[in-house]
Amino acid sequence: MRPFIKSYIGAVAVDPYLIVKAAAPTTGTTVRPGAAATDVLLGVTDALGGDQGGTVDVVLAGPAEVRAGGNIAFGDPLTSDANGKAIKAVPVAGQTVVIVGWAGAPGALDDILPITVAKSLLPTPAA
Repeated sequence: MRPFIKSYIGAVAVDPYLIVKAAAPTTGTTVRPGAAATDVLLGVTDALGGDQGGTVDVVLAGPAEVRAGGNIAFGDPLTSDANGKAIKAVPVAGQTVVIVGWAGAPGALDDILPITVAKSLLPTPAA
């Protein structure tokens, strides 16, 4: 399976292997690192990342690599922490968590892990 990659413009400098979101959702042409599990997450940056105002290639679907924001187990659903790093997606009462993909290996903070980018949602009713 080949990854589906789309190029965007970096609203800020974006490091490699981070989860990104649309910087301006109304236009959808610029990206910045994800900042929360409830952001509208797009995918994962490739090994190059990108400069502010430069091209940032983002894997929107398929195999990729991502930087871990904490301990991750094989098969965990992944979302973004406050720095665009991957963390396990867990339900949050009254919110919809965006899952960007699924971990292909276990890892710890700042490890680069394989991921299958396959977006989905984890809606949880208010308690």
